Amino acid sequence: MSNNLLAGKKGIITGALDENSIAWKVALKAKEQGAQFVLTNAPVALRMGGIQELAKECNTEVIPADATSVDDITKLYTESKEILGGNFDFLLHSIGMSPNVRKGKAYNDLNYDWLQKTYDISAISFHKMMQTADKMDVMNEYGSILGLSYIAAQRTYPFYNDMADAKALLESIARSYGYHFGKRKNVRVNTISQSPTPTTAGSGISGFDSFYNFAEKMSPLGNATAEECADYIIMMFSDFTKKVTMQNLFHDGGYSFTGISEELIEEMK
Repeated sequence: MSNNLLAGKKGIITGALDENSIAWKVALKAKEQGAQFVLTNAPVALRMGGIQELAKECNTEVIPADATSVDDITKLYTESKEILGGNFDFLLHSIGMSPNVRKGKAYNDLNYDWLQKTYDISAISFHKMMQTADKMDVMNEYGSILGLSYIAAQRTYPFYNDMADAKALLESIARSYGYHFGKRKNVRVNTISQSPTPTTAGSGISGFDSFYNFAEKMSPLGNATAEECADYIIMMFSDFTKKVTMQNLFHDGGYSFTGISEELIEEMK
């Protein structure tokens, strides 16, 4: 149902790979709520998914861009402004990848060249997107910039490997740049720490199914779905959250503040 929460707003959504992606669902809901936006992903990712179908459904365009490249980001912003006819009200950073995880390297046996790639892709790209937007002055006042995080930034989950360090860096960047963007342009910057979600990327992590079930039993409200996360993101893009900034917002059914649940106690008897 549309409440026109984003009527007249313009932005960029990164990371939509397929219909399981949170970014994919955000795009559909943003369109439903009246927003205009451009879709983008890395050139290699564009060959893997069906983002062109999404673009057609949302009546928009796809601009390939490597978020680790300032030149690509600059080109993305320049072309997006032409397509949308103005500056941006929202940016979604839904980008993350670890070569160490993909290639099965344990945390105590990391390939450090790959670790640098993990940081660059999953966290430093967030800073690059914001710094480039800042220098190009492409964000409208009271715009909203969001990155997707995970509670492994605060707690240890062995299977999450070096992505946990990347998420901690992502959240730190949001706080630091949130201060500067807020002072200069009244732009707010936040991260959302989502429940384990069966996206293409998330499901590729070793032990994901077991942990997904564990989190479901731990959370008083159950795991938050990708669809529900997209609803939360739309709210964060709207004018109803104009004074929320520099926060890591847990969207996990209460998992982050639950010590243990009755269901798990029963299982352990």
